[in-house]
Amino acid sequence: MEQFTASIIIAHRGASGYRPEHTLAAYELAIDLGADYIEPDLVATKDGVLVARHENEISETTDITQHPEFAERRTTKIIDGESKTGWFTEDFTLAELKTLRAKERIPQVRSQNTIYDGLLAIPTFQEIIDLAKTKSIAVGRTIGIYPETKHPTYFQSIGLALEAPLLAILQANGYQGANAPIFIQSFEVSNLKYLASKTDLPLVQLLNNTGKPYDFVVNADERTYSDLVTKSGLQEIAEYAQAIGIHKNLIVPIDSNKKLLSSTSLVSDAHAASLLVHAWTFRNENLFLPLDFQDNPQKEYELFFSLGVDGVFSDFPDTANLLK
Repeated sequence: MEQFTASIIIAHRGASGYRPEHTLAAYELAIDLGADYIEPDLVATKDGVLVARHENEISETTDITQHPEFAERRTTKIIDGESKTGWFTEDFTLAELKTLRAKERIPQVRSQNTIYDGLLAIPTFQEIIDLAKTKSIAVGRTIGIYPETKHPTYFQSIGLALEAPLLAILQANGYQGANAPIFIQSFEVSNLKYLASKTDLPLVQLLNNTGKPYDFVVNADERTYSDLVTKSGLQEIAEYAQAIGIHKNLIVPIDSNKKLLSSTSLVSDAHAASLLVHAWTFRNENLFLPLDFQDNPQKEYELFFSLGVDGVFSDFPDTANLLK
């Protein structure tokens, strides 16, 4: 069986508790606060460049509405079966996106971050890699990257598949082998299996506590995420991935009152299948904490570390680092 190491801290979209997410400032601060990996969600531009945004629809995370020159590009699309109205990265060149500035995605919760609205650009994947390498030298430890392919079936359907440019950038930057400081993640299955046939870099199957992978919808596969967290499902995942990135409620469920229930066997089941377990998402605000840990986010980390998780996705890497 695989030897499991100390838990890693994955900066969820950077130190997004302190800076607008998916910005170089958020990633740099995350590293300074002790993150081992920084996590960019990757989407494609019209000219095929990978950039970091939580979604390809960017009205929630940029100042696009303040750019009248782009007003006519507002449109409605079906993304993974859901109707979305706004502006989409695939309708803009990189040069055009670089004229926009990031803003705080949840200002009602993180009003303190709005002071950075309008100051920070949308970073390319290459710029994020450059930052990780530069900071690795500065802080004297290797900073890993943890990219997510967002909506891979959708991007493939419009001729902007994410996988080839992702692998090309990683190869050009020297990421090679099973021990490279990288994890590539996806909520879909087909693109991870494709990546497994093209690279030996570590892959992560993301698992939500509701719904199903969108490629299962497209392919009329009746299975859901619940089927993938069974022992047989985990064994199947282990055939193409090295880790699972799972909603923390799949490890410790909560009831309708946000009270914690007994932990499941998922961590030990995954370890038995030789899969690492990375849990998401840890946040300090009471809005996101179970009732048991209000005003005490450190207790949540303590619980999950005690259950043997191999990594945590955190908006507040410094809080995670206190208990690592």
